Amino acid sequence: MTSQLQNVWHLRKVAEASAKPCDICYKPTTSVLITPDQKDYFYVCPGHLKDRGYCTPIVDEAEAAAKKKKEELDREIELIKKEYEEKLKKRKKSKDSKQKGKGKEKGEDEKPEKSNNDDEDEDEKAEKEKNDQIKALVDKGSTTTSEEGPRIFALQKYST
Repeated sequence: MTSQLQNVWHLRKVAEASAKPCDICYKPTTSVLITPDQKDYFYVCPGHLKDRGYCTPIVDEAEAAAKKKKEELDREIELIKKEYEEKLKKRKKSKDSKQKGKGKEKGEDEKPEKSNNDDEDEDEKAEKEKNDQIKALVDKGSTTTSEEGPRIFALQKYST
């Protein structure tokens, strides 16, 4: 007896050189739907995978949560980078205004060189702090998913 085919299909990508026509519209595609036991497969366009009348994605809750967590982590990293850039701009503005004030009162002598070294040390310290914060966030949420969409689908059943 033959076992009945389950309605679970995994999306796989093949190389461009191995692209074959979609079984529905006959356009070349690299997307393949294959059963978990790898006994049956067919080529299908990414556009058909988005059509809810053709197939529906089976979403894994753990994957969805991991993806959401990664997006939040990316937002936090961007926020830290923006704060760092703002600190640098403020320091540069205050440094420029101090140098202009000192240049008018006194001639340019050895003191500006010392303050430049101090400013460079502060910049390095701030950059190290930024990198440490980013590294801590990345280490905290080190689970990564490099998927762009659902990978498991169920085909719609039509009775005629």
